[in-house]
Parts: sequence; structure tokens; C-alpha cells
Amino acid sequence: MPRMSKLPPIQNRVTQMLGIEHPIVQAPMGWIARSPLASAVSNAGGMGIIETSSGELDVLREEIKKMRDLTNKPFGVNIAQAFVRDPNIVQFVVDQGVKFVTTSAGSPTKHTADLKAAGLTVFHVVPTLKGALKAVEAGVDGLVVEGSEGGGFKNPRDVASLVLLPLVASRVDVPIIAAGGILCGRTMAAAFSLGAEGVQLGTRMVSSAESPIHQNWKDAIVNAEETDTVFLNRKFGPGLRALRTEHSEALEYADENIMGELGKAKDLYFGGDMNASIALTGQVAGRIDSVRPVADVLGDIVAEFHETIQELGQRYAG
Repeated sequence: MPRMSKLPPIQNRVTQMLGIEHPIVQAPMGWIARSPLASAVSNAGGMGIIETSSGELDVLREEIKKMRDLTNKPFGVNIAQAFVRDPNIVQFVVDQGVKFVTTSAGSPTKHTADLKAAGLTVFHVVPTLKGALKAVEAGVDGLVVEGSEGGGFKNPRDVASLVLLPLVASRVDVPIIAAGGILCGRTMAAAFSLGAEGVQLGTRMVSSAESPIHQNWKDAIVNAEETDTVFLNRKFGPGLRALRTEHSEALEYADENIMGELGKAKDLYFGGDMNASIALTGQVAGRIDSVRPVADVLGDIVAEFHETIQELGQRYAG
């Protein structure tokens, strides 16, 4: 059961900007980050996000309508620039009436000014210090700083959160949401100690009860060891961190771009064929031992975060 009762609220720039109770954001996974999962995150006090990387904008318009029936809490939309071909994507997002957007998989100069002019709060996803500085110069409100531990699309020159997060925090003044390697209250506390004011969860959300993916993928995450991911497509980019399967392991050192392997994603995501495509999954799969409701996950994260910082303060600060 979640342990959220009588916990003090976490008040910082992320919760204030986004209008949320807990500075926990759900990652915008293609086909997964839709109304059942996103509304559960928002209803639990975090920030649910609707994806656009699937490119199915007509479907996503309906998903956003469903969100308004499922929650009265804030939620946002992600613009995955490399995968959305619609030149009117900014107007599409503005028309949905959301106030928060994350941009990713492309230059922060492409949409930031237009989104800001429409009154939206904009965070850009960055995998490097150079990218972070460029995003700040472009006028973003904040950053999602994504370490290479996380699942999904990655910079081929991977940098772990323990290095990247404090580096970026030392050079920017905007609020940071940490992504990659985040699972629990202890990792959230660690991220905050390194300069973050919020965290983003992907793999933990993929394996939640409200996630729409096939049970086979959820079971594979639950059964995974900490070494059971592979880093793919390093030679060509974008890099991909995925669950180790017979199929993905055969692609680990491929001499050709493997992005075409994502073409049968739905057969894996919803059909349960774990070798039909690539199961984008982070290293935290090795720490996940059960499929749990989102509300329980967020409740335990927040409670453990408070317990951790209090314990560390008592132990080391006298």
C-alpha cells in the first residue's frame, strides 16, 4: 500500500511550474504514454504525459479528450521532433489546451519560441551539457537531463546520470528533471542531491499495472537482472537501450542501422512477441520485482524520499 498520508509536500520550482503535488513525471513512451497510464500518474499527484512519437496524431487527439474525462489534474504532451512529421505539431499541442510540453529528439530551437509564445511551459530533454546549454539559450523553462541508464532513444556517446546530472546542474539555473536510473525514493533523493528538482520514470511506468503493454514484456522486466539490457545502434545513432532478448542481443554489434527493427513494435508491445521488435527498457529493470499500480508506486517513492533525506540528515548532519 502507498505510504502517502501525512507526508509534507515537496515544494520547488518543478511542482510550482507544473502545478503538481509530487515532482514525478512519467516518460513519454510511444504507444504506451496514453490516457490509461498518464491519467493514473496525474491522479496520483505526478505529471502524466501523452506521447507523440507514434505519429498517430488523430488517435492522440482522442487520447487527450479521454484524459479530461479520467483526471482533473494537470497533464502534458511530449513533442518527439524526430518522429513527428506534421509541420503543424505546435498548433496541434496548443489546440489541446495543455500547459506543459516536453520537447525531445531534436533541436530546442525548433519549437521553443512558438510554444512559449502560446503560453506553454517548455522543458527540453538533453543527454549532454552542450545540449543543455543550447536549450537554455533557446529559452526553455527547464530541462529533462537524461542519463544513459534509461531505456529508449539515447545519445550514442552515452553518459551516466551520476556524471551528467551534476555537470549540467553546475552550469544552468533552470530547474532540472532527472531521467535514467530513477526508480524509488532513494534514487529520487540521490538525484536531488545532484541538482535535480524532479524525476522522470520510464521503465517503472512501463511495468505498472496501468501500462497498456502485453504482460510478456512486464514479466520480462520483473524477471530481468541488472545486466539484462543492451545498448544498440551506437555506430549510427540514435542509440537505443533495450531489454536483452534473443533478438536484441543479436543486434548488439550490428554493422548497419537497426532502426528498421522498430517497424513491428506493436507485435511486441501488444502482441507479446518479445522477438518481433525491440523492447525499449532501462537498466532499472534489474531492480523491479513486481507489477504494481501507479498510485502505489508514486506513494512509496515519495515516502521513501522523505525517509531517506531525514535519515541522512540525522546520520551525517548531527
